[in-house]
Amino acid sequence: MTLSTRRLVAILEAIRREMPGVRRVSSYCLPRNVKKKSVEELRELHELGLTMVYVGAESGDDLVLDKVNKGETFESTREALLKLGEAAIKRSVMILIGLGGEARTVEHAENSARLANETEPEFLATLVVSFPKGEERFRERFPDFAPLSIAGLLREMELFVSRLELRRTVFRSDHASNWLVLKGTLGADKARLLAQLRAAIAAPELAPLRPAWARGL
Repeated sequence: MTLSTRRLVAILEAIRREMPGVRRVSSYCLPRNVKKKSVEELRELHELGLTMVYVGAESGDDLVLDKVNKGETFESTREALLKLGEAAIKRSVMILIGLGGEARTVEHAENSARLANETEPEFLATLVVSFPKGEERFRERFPDFAPLSIAGLLREMELFVSRLELRRTVFRSDHASNWLVLKGTLGADKARLLAQLRAAIAAPELAPLRPAWARGL
């Protein structure tokens, strides 16, 4: 989506012409990728087959976004998601649990939920922040970052889900980074998801947590 609308149109037209069996085109997308694209341009892309974009929002908390050098704010992400929705392009939004560390766990959870509530994406997913190549680069901007324990991650997730006020959003927390697999539709399954989280918090030894080796990180 960083490409110009003109180039994206040419690509989508070529796919439609040369690959008529393709039923859906999706793309990763940063909020800033749609800042200069009008709703009309986005609608044109949708009509040519772009049906969904994956947006790594990461957080709805401005301080966390600044600390991790995301280059976005709550408002810039909100505006982009609303613009995409107005153009009828489905949005799959990703939030990184644990990204704010111990110091910003509450703000990260609550503001990320507020972002989801104000934009109502069709799909919402959570991943857990991890550093397979080490934390040195991350700590250059976030030197006081203190990672959450498994219990802390579960508590942050419980707070995040409890603050969600969505009606038809498909929710997934099944990426390999997640300790507890959760799947459902918000809000029909919100009570069940919270019950699963609270049970895991209360008795982690009895919860179906993913073993560390299976997280593939």
